[in-house]
Amino acid sequence: MVQQRPHTTVVLAMSVDGKIGDFKRSPARFGTGVDKSHLEQQIAAADAVFIGAGTLRAYGTTMTVSDTLLLQHRRQDGKSDQPIHIVITHSASLNPEIRFFQQPIKRWLVTTTSGKNAWQGRSEFEHILVFETPTGEINTTAVLQHLTSLQITRLVVLGGGALVASMLEADLIDELWLTVCPLILGGVNAPTPVDGRGFLAQVAPHLQLLEVKQVEDEVFLHYRVKRGVGSAGC
Repeated sequence: MVQQRPHTTVVLAMSVDGKIGDFKRSPARFGTGVDKSHLEQQIAAADAVFIGAGTLRAYGTTMTVSDTLLLQHRRQDGKSDQPIHIVITHSASLNPEIRFFQQPIKRWLVTTTSGKNAWQGRSEFEHILVFETPTGEINTTAVLQHLTSLQITRLVVLGGGALVASMLEADLIDELWLTVCPLILGGVNAPTPVDGRGFLAQVAPHLQLLEVKQVEDEVFLHYRVKRGVGSAGC
């Protein structure tokens, strides 16, 4: 039984060998302007953006919509210029001085009770949501169900790999857009689109390829997660 939640799309750029950052976990800025435009289009189509704390710490900012035509389309659809940017983090250990907190966006925080206490009474986040399991973890399924009740129907996930892994494991991902960039990063400790403990082959989520697009040396791959196959079955 499919539960009510937003349609969820992962959008990531990776190296040919499947890394979304180098072994120092530096910000991944190897995508071209075409990849950046593609990412902006995906964000412009969303009601909200999900960002893991590690990704936010690495970049210090989030991607906003600046293209005039994309902004016009959002306004015509009765939407605000920017989707809501939601940071999901267990510890909520974030530097309030990073540029993210000066960007002209609505910021929400999904965290634990201890994480909420760290930001309680501050103005950086418009809303702080706590959906905690008995073991002290974030109940992401409950979070997404709550977002649906707030009329958030399309969600874009910008990483990192641990967040994507946990959402795949909980069957909370519908589509993936992966940009394959023409470089090799290597490194056993370099992050990948799906980190975490991994999936055994017999229960791994399976994908259906929806679209392939090549622009110069970059390849854009669009996948749908198959339901009822591998670990994505309910």
